[in-house]
Amino acid sequence: MSGDKKTSILLVEDEENLHEALKLNLELEGYEVTSAFDGAAALKAVSNEYFDLIILDVMLPEMDGITVTETIRLSNNDVPVLILSAKNSSADRVLGLKKGADDYLTKPFNLEELLLRVYKLINKNKKLQDKTTLGDHYEFGNNQVDFKAQEATSFNGEKIQLSKKETMLLKLLIENKNEVVPREKILQSVWGYNVYPTTRTIDNFILNFRKYFEEDSRNPRYFHSVRGVGYKYSE
Repeated sequence: MSGDKKTSILLVEDEENLHEALKLNLELEGYEVTSAFDGAAALKAVSNEYFDLIILDVMLPEMDGITVTETIRLSNNDVPVLILSAKNSSADRVLGLKKGADDYLTKPFNLEELLLRVYKLINKNKKLQDKTTLGDHYEFGNNQVDFKAQEATSFNGEKIQLSKKETMLLKLLIENKNEVVPREKILQSVWGYNVYPTTRTIDNFILNFRKYFEEDSRNPRYFHSVRGVGYKYSE
């Protein structure tokens, strides 16, 4: 992506007055806005081009916003999704976030708050995009990992054969160094959608990593569980 490319937003809202008002305000902020008025059109647009953000109403004709979000995530597309909803119940919020939305705003909302959230989501995504993707080899402390060969050498020189899932999880955590990776993201990235293991499974992987790579596995330096949220690799 070239530096002068405008940030592009897909706006999916079937209420025309609101759609026009949002489009105008987003364009005034310098965003390029593509419009869709129903779920099918939204999915078509997403499959045809890259967006930096999708703003998505829940109550859409034919296919609701939650289903649209879920479908986008199933195709392994990580585009940030901000859901707009007239429903204010926490159950709806939770469902939206569970199905892969990044943020959730209930109507009526303050325009300034919407623009602020849009800005934050886009920036966060840009940072993630700019993250250096790891090469095949990575070293931390006296540990070495070879992602391609699915092998590691621990601080005491012990050779470790990593499973495919261990390698994927290790890579995901290290790529997001010093940031908590939510449990949902781990499940999506490492296990995919068809199998949902329990939190226990991820915990066991983290315990394995501590056994392999921590000099004192009871006081981990690298691999941390953040209760109720997710997991973190830090240096």
